[in-house]
Amino acid sequence: MRRHRCLYAGWLTALCIVIFCCTGKNAYAQPPLFNESRAWEYLEAQCDMGPRVPGSSAHRQCLDYLVSELGKYADNVQKQPFLGMNPVSKQTYNLTNIIGSFRAERSRRILLCAHWDSRPWADQDPNPANRLTPVMGANDGASGVAVLLEISRCLSLADPGIGVDIVFFDGEDMGRAGRLEEYCQGSGWYAKNLSFPLPEAAVLLDMIGDADLHIPQELYSRMSCPDLLNEIYLVAAEMGESAFDPSPGLPVYDDHVPLIYEGIQAVDLIDFEYEYWHTVNDFPENCSAESLGTVGRVLLKWLFQRGGRP
Repeated sequence: MRRHRCLYAGWLTALCIVIFCCTGKNAYAQPPLFNESRAWEYLEAQCDMGPRVPGSSAHRQCLDYLVSELGKYADNVQKQPFLGMNPVSKQTYNLTNIIGSFRAERSRRILLCAHWDSRPWADQDPNPANRLTPVMGANDGASGVAVLLEISRCLSLADPGIGVDIVFFDGEDMGRAGRLEEYCQGSGWYAKNLSFPLPEAAVLLDMIGDADLHIPQELYSRMSCPDLLNEIYLVAAEMGESAFDPSPGLPVYDDHVPLIYEGIQAVDLIDFEYEYWHTVNDFPENCSAESLGTVGRVLLKWLFQRGGRP
């Protein structure tokens, strides 16, 4: 009888070791459920304020809103002020990057980012009469912020095993066509003032709310950080998210480029085929909660898998 008990105890111990090895190593592999309906509410809330153009009341209102919402979930939230300039009017503005940190004590860190301002002029609108009208920016601005706000809620519920910084860049969309140096003012300031520990990877979300979502591999990302990009697209493929297309897309000068210049592994998830880009029709009705959910689920799954690495 004693021998049987010993055999049983040994078998039980072995089973526990197997269970621990199977679950302990990947303790962070299953993230919380991404709520696309909640993300959609975040998108609508931003658009309800109107175009978030620097210097406008909607821009000031949105700043307070984002600081408040991010503050509900992040361990701490900081405002990073800087001076930006409208290249047409030459007017300067007090602009603000918003930084929410999760588990700031960790040296291994991931940066997730999006821009929160919207464009002052609908310069790509087919109607010339609309080309000085501010853009609502439902997709171009609000969609990436909405996904990251919902991800921040998820990070408050479970530990991904890695430190995370969520940053909303200001002043991304104040440039004129063909003058790249006028764009990405907030990310440029942030990248030049990065402090250690630097993120081991950064993922930018931009224009990911298109109702007809298609995200090829943005070319600057593909050329500079192919391993990171393929890592995310492999997760998407495993999840059956076909909107992530591993074929090469267009090069887009976006907020990830200043990060790459500073030596950060950074990629841009962007659907640049959006019909209403820089037009007055960049409204919520041309976006969808399902698209926000697609990107949110993939990014959250990738983040937890990355954090689960030894």
